Amino acid sequence: MAYVKRIVCLANSYKTGGSCIAGKVVSKDGYGAWIRPVSARPTEEVSFFEYCYEGYASPKLLDIIDIPLLEAKPHNHQTENHVIQAGRWVKKGSFAWNSLDELRDRPDALWANTDSTKAGGLYDCTSPHEAARFDYSLVLIKRKELVVEVDTSTWDGRTKKTYRGKFKYKGVNYSLKITDPVARAAFKPKEVGEYALNDVYLCSSLTEKYKEDGRCHKLIAAIFTNPPL
Repeated sequence: MAYVKRIVCLANSYKTGGSCIAGKVVSKDGYGAWIRPVSARPTEEVSFFEYCYEGYASPKLLDIIDIPLLEAKPHNHQTENHVIQAGRWVKKGSFAWNSLDELRDRPDALWANTDSTKAGGLYDCTSPHEAARFDYSLVLIKRKELVVEVDTSTWDGRTKKTYRGKFKYKGVNYSLKITDPVARAAFKPKEVGEYALNDVYLCSSLTEKYKEDGRCHKLIAAIFTNPPL
């Protein structure tokens, strides 16, 4: 039976073919589990016309949203997935940045620190076997400092900018790809280099296995600053 969940939006990030949106449940008792609304397509991305509000506005970070859902669809470590039902998403309010600590997670580590990509990553991926040890794929953490690295990459004759977030968590250094479109747009005009942000919250996600390399990748799906980027 279809149902509606109210969430605080903690991610609206790039995903091939659409977006990946996620947040924590809002209830009369407070704030609960993570939910990632997904489509019924094999790749599970959500398209703009599936998630936009009336008037075609896009959900923003910290929006409080009512989302029509059809069924829970956990898959491997992505236990938070719920299939969307056709219907308009409705903004019900906004969540205050200075209350984000109420939603903060405190994992011992960002999943398994076993592998890194060659393109500047540091502990930014892990095998599906290691990922299977975990029953979650989303966390919200707080960092005193995040260094955003703006660089370039050339592929098939085309050069484009790349964005990574570098930070330390529980004594481990990480360098993860940023998929937050707002953050990427904010740093797109910048020259190649490193830029520090202080007192930030990060939503990090662990993907399903990539076809390209057979590994699950850790991403920075959202960056929360005050004022916003």
